[in-house]
Amino acid sequence: MNETTGYVGITTTYNGSNITGNGSMGILIIPKPLNIAINILTVIILFITMISLGCTMEISKIKAHLLKPKGVAIALLAQFCVMPLTAFSLTKIYQMDPIKAITVLICGCCPGGSLSNILSFSVKGDMNLSIVMTTCSSIAALVLMPLLLYIFSHGFTGVKNAVPYVGIITTLVFTLVPCALGILINHYKPNYSSTVTKVGLSILIIATIILSVLSGLAVKDVMWMILMPDLLAVAALMPLIGFTLGYVVSVICGLCPRYSRTISMETGCQNIQLCTTILKVAFSPQAIGPLFLFPLLYITFQCAEALLLVLCFRCYQTIRAPHRGSKQIRES
Repeated sequence: MNETTGYVGITTTYNGSNITGNGSMGILIIPKPLNIAINILTVIILFITMISLGCTMEISKIKAHLLKPKGVAIALLAQFCVMPLTAFSLTKIYQMDPIKAITVLICGCCPGGSLSNILSFSVKGDMNLSIVMTTCSSIAALVLMPLLLYIFSHGFTGVKNAVPYVGIITTLVFTLVPCALGILINHYKPNYSSTVTKVGLSILIIATIILSVLSGLAVKDVMWMILMPDLLAVAALMPLIGFTLGYVVSVICGLCPRYSRTISMETGCQNIQLCTTILKVAFSPQAIGPLFLFPLLYITFQCAEALLLVLCFRCYQTIRAPHRGSKQIRES
């Protein structure tokens, strides 16, 4: 994944700036061996995530939803309209610097993440739709993500030439290969799917721990910069707006509550592994600084808010169940 020259302007903007509390990101210098190790681990985590997702897919279920594409179409509409617009609006509201704006836009334009499948199960959504949505959004992102970044980057001075399109497209293509491999394994060797998923989970946990430690060492002197008020606010608001508007759009389009809850989870959950890989590999450390850790900030709020929504849904079901039971008794 080659680094593009597009972000030279942004690097120049921050070149020579001191690390102070004025909102400047400064220059992050990471030793080359450490930077390579972080890049490799980031790619490994993305590869394992996508092959595990593929192993949960069944070709017959993909065909079934593609033959009746209303749910998938609405989900793609929510994913690639709601989240990019939300990211763009928040960067404008908080008047973010160019490099921050690019970071938030990339996160907002990413496809849905595999975590949404777990959350959809927790709110009793449609698991088949959730998995098909995640897969379809990953495929659609190959075209829509660069296109959306190109469109929205025109809203910022000096940003439209700073987006590393080649690196982003290369990363997106890379995500489809393990996903397709996982689908093939599940189709032709279904007995191996669970093994691949379990082994992948073990490797994923170990790689994530190592990556966290190495990333902490790399940005330990500038870690506080990722905890700026504007970044915290955006990381908190983006998933919440995604969950809310994903559900609203689904209801307006006439989908059943089960489908609406599924699309809500899919819309608010971004592919954080993909976002981190793009930010870390497609940009140089001097250009991106500690902002490659923004996806970790996002997923923290994403998980907290999703768990709160799951808790509210479960409480609602618990309260509603006795009333539903008594109503059925009266009708009988």
